Amino acid sequence: MTLTNSDIIDLIALRHDLHRHPEVSGNEAQTAQRIVQEFAPLSPDTLITDLGGHGVAAVFDGSKDGPTVLFRCELDALPIYETGTPAHRSLIDGVGHLCGHDGHMAILMGLARLLSRQRPARGRVVLLFQPAEETGAGAKAVLEDAKFDPVQPDFAFALHNTPGLPLGHVALTSGPVTCASRGLEVQFTGRSAHASQPETGISPMAALAQVMPEMTALSHGTTQDPDFALVTVTHAQMGEPAFGIAPGDARLFVTLRTLTDDRMADLCEQGLTLLKTACEPHGLGFTHAFHDVFLHSENDAEATAIATAALDALNIPHDATGLPWRPSEDFGRFGHNARAAMLFLGAGHGHAALHNPDYDFPDDLIPTGTGIFHRIARDLLG
Repeated sequence: MTLTNSDIIDLIALRHDLHRHPEVSGNEAQTAQRIVQEFAPLSPDTLITDLGGHGVAAVFDGSKDGPTVLFRCELDALPIYETGTPAHRSLIDGVGHLCGHDGHMAILMGLARLLSRQRPARGRVVLLFQPAEETGAGAKAVLEDAKFDPVQPDFAFALHNTPGLPLGHVALTSGPVTCASRGLEVQFTGRSAHASQPETGISPMAALAQVMPEMTALSHGTTQDPDFALVTVTHAQMGEPAFGIAPGDARLFVTLRTLTDDRMADLCEQGLTLLKTACEPHGLGFTHAFHDVFLHSENDAEATAIATAALDALNIPHDATGLPWRPSEDFGRFGHNARAAMLFLGAGHGHAALHNPDYDFPDDLIPTGTGIFHRIARDLLG
């Protein structure tokens, strides 16, 4: 069973409508409602709403016992102003679907259409529209929501479009496939002073100037190296924009990135040690907090083999090009309780990169992604 031409036209129209009305992480209420409306004529056996925030999960049951297989996409857009000029350009200033989540949703709705026409022979399929992927908060909220307990999956699959790979080509491998990352926010606390008497205060200048290059020097290797680490200073602010005040405080944002969660724990400890060493000689205090915490995503060997077999059956070319992926993805937590795999679906050479202001999801990937997921479901559940 495949999508009809009418299906594809409808799904492209859905994708364009979602693209026009993007919502950032945690605010996806209208997007979720639009998805619920799309499910109305498809009659899933169960429809769960307000899951981990604005998440939606639709369940299609088989007639016999079997495993639960989850397919996940994302609801949220990015707080980036879209500069591209498609006819379906974002209508919300400063917000855009510039990562392709609108396309991922269309793919899952394509799968829903096929399942509504022919349920799995056994087990059940769960289609999860996850909130707050871009902040790393959504998967945790979904998994901790009691409404998700009855549909805990045995297998979990997701895909992400990938500019730079040939259109329709898939990157897939077992083991780590996306990096762990988190934002480290540091607040330095000293004492301000008159600019003519800086010695009467405690300035964060020396510590800030010392710690920024020391932090970035913790970077190591590439994602092919198990010890990979990347530290990126993304924001620094010190004192007030005035000429009469010597600064007494500062703020620093740093993004930490590693191949695995264990390596992330080591990198966090190294970073905090550098901060302590830089601040103590100056009598400077500091506090820290972590934000946007993403665990690394690791493809289970069995789930990867199932996805590989589906690609082979569909004659879709695949290899491990570009993996592990340096960016992070809020899918890793699903692999803690299920056999999980993420595929990376090529968006084409020369295509605008993810999070670029002129990015737009290629509509040609909708039937391809739907076909891959449907084949996985059929192979597992009949």
